[in-house]
Amino acid sequence: MTETTAGHATVGTAGGPPGVDLAALRAHLDEHRPGLVTGPLRATLLVGGHSNLTYEVADGASRWVLRRPPLGQRDARSHDMGREARVMGALADSAIPVPGVVHHCADAAVLGAPFYLSEFVEGTVYRTTEQTARLGAERAREVSFALVDVLADLHAVDAESAGLGDFGRPAGFLQRQVARWTGQAETVLADVEGVAVVVDRLRAEMPDTERSAVVHGDYRLDNVLTSADGRVAAVLDWELATLGDPLTDLGLLQCYWDGVENPGGDTMRKGIDPALGFPRFAELADRYAERAGRAPTGLSWYTAFGYLKLAVLRGHIHRRFLAGHTPEGFADVGALITPLVAQSRRTLEST
Repeated sequence: MTETTAGHATVGTAGGPPGVDLAALRAHLDEHRPGLVTGPLRATLLVGGHSNLTYEVADGASRWVLRRPPLGQRDARSHDMGREARVMGALADSAIPVPGVVHHCADAAVLGAPFYLSEFVEGTVYRTTEQTARLGAERAREVSFALVDVLADLHAVDAESAGLGDFGRPAGFLQRQVARWTGQAETVLADVEGVAVVVDRLRAEMPDTERSAVVHGDYRLDNVLTSADGRVAAVLDWELATLGDPLTDLGLLQCYWDGVENPGGDTMRKGIDPALGFPRFAELADRYAERAGRAPTGLSWYTAFGYLKLAVLRGHIHRRFLAGHTPEGFADVGALITPLVAQSRRTLEST
């Protein structure tokens, strides 16, 4: 994996960046994957998400990516390394580009938490307009359509044939999701204007799930590696993957694509900007429908639901920040909560 902004501490075999004891890792790999490592290990913590930790690990001849849960207390269900490794392994022979899984370790004693090692895939994670501005309008469109094509292909994967038939509980998936997120909204966002209206409408207007599929759970431009020729080189961050309603993926992608109306600025869209040549989401929805062979019925509801989920997530992070449990970089995370709820309501009203 090539990160466009990479690297905190890079350390030799005697130590390692926080979360990776390189001596322990080397001993474990020598025992369970003899011959894999041929030189002194070095590791770099890659800059990226704020959930699972991702490192580049190298021995001078080969490079890999190591993923492990965040340091400290965590919800094991949200940071299940075995789950990530399993879905990536199952999709290895499919049309979905994923890094090959090299080794999975469920023993928390080695690094303080379970982890897995995967192949290093060359590519770029696009996160800023400074990056995407260098694509040019034609390549920006190519990248956009490649992104949605892979999503449609993911939703076409036969879960049973891929060995993922028991990967989730597709029956009642959407009902459980709505109950979970609207229930949290009533608690975490209780003081936010308009949240009660959004919650009531999402519950009352919940569509019937037309089909179930393997869903990624957080599919967006900065969760894939893009190759130099505009292809999706690898889909990353499978921690939320399950079997469920595929339109939850498409609706959430629209949230990230369209962003949110906010006088103080929009930090949702990151590098996506129509002025740089990126297509409107309506074009992506049409492309998805063509690729999937069916129209995404009721997409506005799924998008509104996505906006509420993002507001709830920011609500949780904002609470942790106020309690002093998150870094200073999260000081502004609460600024988009009210605009996200308002965007959810506007999206529902547009149906």
